[in-house]
Amino acid sequence: MNDDNALQELASGFREALRHSVYLVRRLDADGELSAAQLSTLKMLLDEGQRVGEIARNLGVRVPSATEQIIKLERAGLARREPDPNDSRAVRVILTPEGRDAVDSANRRRNQVMAGILCTLSDQDRKALADALPVIDKINAYLQN
Repeated sequence: MNDDNALQELASGFREALRHSVYLVRRLDADGELSAAQLSTLKMLLDEGQRVGEIARNLGVRVPSATEQIIKLERAGLARREPDPNDSRAVRVILTPEGRDAVDSANRRRNQVMAGILCTLSDQDRKALADALPVIDKINAYLQN
């Protein structure tokens, strides 16, 4: 098999693994108070917040759909809009303290469930996963740029 075919197969396998992982993470949120989309939106706001257009792009939706999510989060007291300090014409969506608490709580719940799954793996498999994380981070960084 030539290098191009091997790369195509690796790309296909990796994409399928990611797709299944997204489903798994969504199931982790099924018992939570927030939907997966709401939690994803809140996590995007962790640092300095984001503009609505950035949120829409990261969620893979159009601006009106992202705005609906933001309105729900505002009504729940988890996020708020404020002027963008870098552009007086723009608005940033930022987390409220309650929003940060909601993200922290969801992360703890997700981590507990995931740790329960990871404990079923062999030490060798857990090490292989740990070794793969920096590579996955590189791929994510590439895709974000």
